[in-house]
Amino acid sequence: MENEKEISVYRRGHFNAAHRLFVNDWDFDQNQKVFGKCNNPYFHGHNYEIEVCLTGKIDPITGMLINLDDLKKLISEEVEEYLDHKNLNEQIEEFKNLNPTVENICIVAYNRIRKKLDEKYKVRVRLYETKRNYAEYGD
Repeated sequence: MENEKEISVYRRGHFNAAHRLFVNDWDFDQNQKVFGKCNNPYFHGHNYEIEVCLTGKIDPITGMLINLDDLKKLISEEVEEYLDHKNLNEQIEEFKNLNPTVENICIVAYNRIRKKLDEKYKVRVRLYETKRNYAEYGD
């Protein structure tokens, strides 16, 4: 049964990482005022949860938008293996000059996933830094 409407599928993943939020050009007091405990010079960590949403049309032959096992592997390779148990500030190239806020980590994850997927998919990434704090970015 072919359907002209779009459908969305979701896949979740997980990684742990440490970071420090600060601006190099500011002194410690200014960083502390803006970032509080997240400015800890010894870093701090989070158990991040990522949710990737793909939207598009169902393939009339397979009945799937995408093979969810393929999406699982993509998230594992491009996000989990890349960021898991890393000090984001010191070990991840994108954050050498970019503050690793939940917003920026979400965009980096999106960019890594987006470049590996066919343009026929709309892609949205939601990244939970805590149960209450998350960012969402995408098409």
